[in-house]
Amino acid sequence: MAAEIVNPRSDSAPEPDGENSPLDSFDPAFALHRGGKMAVQATVPIRDRDDLSLAYTPGVAKVCSAIAEQPELVHDYTWKSQVVAVVTDGTAVLGLGDIGPEASLPVMEGKAILFKQFGGVDAVPIALATTDADEIVDTVVRLAPSFGGVNLEDISAPRCFEIERKLQERLDIPVFHDDQHGTAIVTLAALRNAAKLTGRELGDLRAVISGAGAAGVAIAKFLLEAGTGDVTVTDRKGIVSRDRDDLTEVKRELAEITNRAGLAGSLDHALDGADVFIGVSGGTVPEPAVASMAPGAFVFAMANPNPEVHPDIAHKYAAVVATGRSDFPNQINNVLAFPGIFAGALQVRASRITESMKIAAAEALAGVVGDELSADYVIPSPFDERVAPAVTAAVAEAARAAGVARR
Repeated sequence: MAAEIVNPRSDSAPEPDGENSPLDSFDPAFALHRGGKMAVQATVPIRDRDDLSLAYTPGVAKVCSAIAEQPELVHDYTWKSQVVAVVTDGTAVLGLGDIGPEASLPVMEGKAILFKQFGGVDAVPIALATTDADEIVDTVVRLAPSFGGVNLEDISAPRCFEIERKLQERLDIPVFHDDQHGTAIVTLAALRNAAKLTGRELGDLRAVISGAGAAGVAIAKFLLEAGTGDVTVTDRKGIVSRDRDDLTEVKRELAEITNRAGLAGSLDHALDGADVFIGVSGGTVPEPAVASMAPGAFVFAMANPNPEVHPDIAHKYAAVVATGRSDFPNQINNVLAFPGIFAGALQVRASRITESMKIAAAEALAGVVGDELSADYVIPSPFDERVAPAVTAAVAEAARAAGVARR
């Protein structure tokens, strides 16, 4: 685990201006964030003239010339192979929604330090002052020579799907929208272990997902890719099904591959007899709907701070309960996935993150639990030091097998 992070600027940062400032300087959240949560630190010393001449001119010119002649050397003689761009437009930030690029920066800084703390990967927050999909794509493509990967963060659906697809088409480095794939990977890991605990296979399960945004769509596709028996997705108007005429293009595509049972109606109707509930939408699921699920069901209620089903209710009916919160067992947290995924992809200079690499990450994450598996432990803690190495190794191996590794 990385050493304790200390903010050297927090004591020197100015206090909020004005007597009527709404900020509480004594609030620990504001105290921690004052001055920002990260800084750039040199990895080589500049102690004298000789050090300076090697780190900068004239010594640096030799390295630049070598890279100009052999572009692949950039991976060996710069930080490119160790750094990820964390890119947002601030339109879907946590539970806050569209708060803009400036207000998103504390979250992007937080993401960057999680990359470093849990995966040993450097990351740079980039908040863009545009919500136009093509402008975002063009901007990131122009920035890409400086980075070994791109982590898209907190970009609202359905634009996030288009942005990720277009970027991966134009770049030969991994592009990963964590709100989609990170959530899906950790969910699959927890579901694998829940099924194992109760003596079932993924193919035996019918899952219901509440929420057809970025996370819900990605989870649905990923669970089906991994072999889940059937998946039904619901939005605010009910079950996403082929007979609806109000679906977006993304939801129409989703309707073609989900809901094999041909259900129609509300979330409550979808839950009747279902084996799995996965909540990524907020709101509250009525207790009778939870009670109508199949015996030994799994409830993954991941809305924060208020789960769609409170664990006290879920435990009355479910064999396994998970949330997105750290104060309940089985926290489904993206930090279990993205640091190791990027560490593995960067390690082998992968050109992209494939479905097989994501499934390998989920299997490795589930495997960390091992013989300790129980109803209150189907997914490891983010602070389990086995997590990142296991995911990193699995992703690197899967990248080689998929033919996207370049070393």
